[in-house]
Amino acid sequence: MGKSAKKSEAGEPAAGKDIEVHREPARALKPFEEMDRLFESFFPRGWLRPFHWERPWFREVAGMMEGLRPTVDVVDRDEDILVRAEIPGVKKEDLDVSVSDGTVTIKGTTSREEKEERGEYFRQEISRGAFSRTVGLPGDVQGDKAKASFSDGVLELILPKVVKSKRRRVEIR
Repeated sequence: MGKSAKKSEAGEPAAGKDIEVHREPARALKPFEEMDRLFESFFPRGWLRPFHWERPWFREVAGMMEGLRPTVDVVDRDEDILVRAEIPGVKKEDLDVSVSDGTVTIKGTTSREEKEERGEYFRQEISRGAFSRTVGLPGDVQGDKAKASFSDGVLELILPKVVKSKRRRVEIR
């Protein structure tokens, strides 16, 4: 993200300041995480960390709460709308994309990894399973003329806008 495009968590411009962005799956626990992080910065506890958010059990619970959600960019251009979604670890055949009523829905599944036979997981953060994400569009589109491409885990949709009749001046005789 470029310096001019940086935004605060509330979506406001960051007024030229560099900000630290945290992406955690469980929004319900975010206030506690922030409190714990601030407390840790004033009073380092070292080994005594009752709310340490990177415990394996927390990732599992948080993942169930949030589900798998691809990150999405929606760009409103002159003639069309570009939707770009990051969907790593998904095969093209496992994706289903639909456009209706001013929204785009992206559904898919990621493959389950086989059980590790030569050891136990120390950390397991890669999400697997089914996901669905519906995103609102900034205008009406022609779904039947949509184009999609998928490369290196990035889905790109180009959705032509509905051509509305332009205002014409009518001469009065």
